[in-house]
Amino acid sequence: MTSVKHDAQLTASAESSGILNFARQSAAITHVELLKVMRDPTEVLARAVQPILWLVIFGEVFSRVRGIPTGSVSYIAFLTPGILAQSVLFAAIFYGVAVVWERDLGIVHKLLVSPAPRSALVFGKAFSAGFRGVIQAVVIYATVLTLRVHVRWNPLAIAGVIFAVMLGSAIFSTFSLIIACLVKSRERFMGIGQLMTMPLFFASNAIYPLALMPRWLQVVATVNPLTYLVDALRGLMIEHAQTLHGPLVNFVFLSVVFVCLLAVATKLYPSLAR
Repeated sequence: MTSVKHDAQLTASAESSGILNFARQSAAITHVELLKVMRDPTEVLARAVQPILWLVIFGEVFSRVRGIPTGSVSYIAFLTPGILAQSVLFAAIFYGVAVVWERDLGIVHKLLVSPAPRSALVFGKAFSAGFRGVIQAVVIYATVLTLRVHVRWNPLAIAGVIFAVMLGSAIFSTFSLIIACLVKSRERFMGIGQLMTMPLFFASNAIYPLALMPRWLQVVATVNPLTYLVDALRGLMIEHAQTLHGPLVNFVFLSVVFVCLLAVATKLYPSLAR
């Protein structure tokens, strides 16, 4: 009995040590990725302009259109979470370009010979992409404050938005990493990335309710991760907003998608060095 108890303690200790090592190695990768952003923030700042233009121009113009059913909220309030999700998508989907650059510079080879597991490498990159998404969220909140859009300023709601943004950024950056592992060329990656962003964006509820879509497009939207990200953000940011699902359903769906993509990216990442 004592021997069994001792073995169980050793197993628990090994599992705890493994989790801590995974967290440290992921944090190290995240730190390196964030240093890149801090040294050259021009890309992040440039992408911050796009959501401002969408809200200020597109939002203000389409607020005058009465044919878009948004319930009891204004169209620009309805649009705000969609534009935040869009900026997260656009910032994260091209994350794979940096990975292709790392391969060309030999950085991928160095990472692969390190003792860190492949999953920690991929998770660290995905987690760092989440911080880029948070920058987009700060820009959106500053913009809606200027435009006097009614959003929730409850600290718990804002914390939920930050979590959703980081999770969404992790999903699309990991998806981007998978594309980079498959095409292995900057030119091809840019073409595929541009090809993917518009269908993901327009086949979601970011700028109009699903009820306005034809039936076949509604089916596509129900399996689009961006739809669930928008729905989660809309429920957290806007008072009395009409949502498709509860927050638990949205976060569970997004978490499952991320775990699946993380598993695929972990398996494919070593092929990038070949």
